[in-house]
Amino acid sequence: MQKIYLYLLMTLFFAVSTTTAKETKTCPGEDTDPVMTGAEQTDRIKDLVKNKRIGLIMNQTSILPGGVHLLDALLDKGWKIKKVFAPEHGFRGTDDAGADINNSVDSKTGIPVVSVYGKNNKPTAEQLADIDVIIFDIQDVGTRFYTYISTLHYAMESCAENDKEFIVLDRPNPNDYVDGPVRKKGFSSFVGVDPVPVLHGLTVGELAQMINGEGWIATGKNSCRLHVVSMKNWRHGQPYSLPVKPSPNLPNDMSVKLYPSLCFFEGTNISVGRGTPFPFQALGNPDKKYGSFTFTPQPVEGMDMNPLYKGKLCFGEDLRNEPFEGGLSLRFVIRFFEKSGHNEKEFFSRADWFDLLAGSDSLRKQIVKGCSEKEIRESWKTDLDAYRKIRKKYLLYDDYDK
Repeated sequence: MQKIYLYLLMTLFFAVSTTTAKETKTCPGEDTDPVMTGAEQTDRIKDLVKNKRIGLIMNQTSILPGGVHLLDALLDKGWKIKKVFAPEHGFRGTDDAGADINNSVDSKTGIPVVSVYGKNNKPTAEQLADIDVIIFDIQDVGTRFYTYISTLHYAMESCAENDKEFIVLDRPNPNDYVDGPVRKKGFSSFVGVDPVPVLHGLTVGELAQMINGEGWIATGKNSCRLHVVSMKNWRHGQPYSLPVKPSPNLPNDMSVKLYPSLCFFEGTNISVGRGTPFPFQALGNPDKKYGSFTFTPQPVEGMDMNPLYKGKLCFGEDLRNEPFEGGLSLRFVIRFFEKSGHNEKEFFSRADWFDLLAGSDSLRKQIVKGCSEKEIRESWKTDLDAYRKIRKKYLLYDDYDK
């Protein structure tokens, strides 16, 4: 009897163990090794910059494991760093959205910092005179209107015009989807330089190859001398949590996920929570018709000193616990337009800006007309299918689910 009892216990143990093993099995395509960004592969970079004078385009996201900034690591190696070019939010990433970035000297290293956001969107010939190569190392969030990729485009253009080399140190795309309207002619701006969808589904290295390969650089030369230091152990669609916030108002993973869907509200009368501890995780307006959740935007140094509805109680929705896996959703903007009473002039308070973010005026007109999200998405299909064919030519990484 004891032997039978022991046998039953052993059978149950192995059954539970087998079930547990199945439940914890690694996902198809999952890598056991950590992602190695381009910035971590200094031996590969060294070969590309040997005996060359270097300019860097970087910010607070240009870090290595352990939090060491790439600039500090390269200076410690004795590399010839001549200057840093600073994008929106500045070299240390503390300036407000849209604020002009001024030329300065980095107080920590003494390296000159040259603005490429505001009055000057790309390095000038004079600023490139004492360098041979530019290294780009900035964490993108995979969204067309995120201006770091606009800086990427114009820096490549400047290198092509001045016969300088351009190196991209690749990093993961945390919003790795292909979705949304493709930017149309006549709607080019610093939040939409290239004709790609809202979610372009590329790393910055792949996007740089596309800009080069498709002839999107506005110069007499076809392309710049581009090198991409690709990542190791990352695949398209692989989840990735950013080690540092990519800009002041994207403080966590949820804000990064919601950003592609909520940025449209910057062209409306609805606050996205700037001036609160949860930017891009809430929506609201001083009118009570927009919801029961309340917040009051206030100046926050290092995030936004003049947020929309500063000091006013706003009513709306808290999205911090919204069931949302990521990608692009129109449900938020359609829902709040309905809450406005379909008041076009009230809701689209900055219609021109909304159109630039969308890449055309079609999305705004479809929302006003009362089109469903399904109908709107159907109108994107032809452009997205054509874009996917272009995208395929420039991919450096396999899909995560292969």
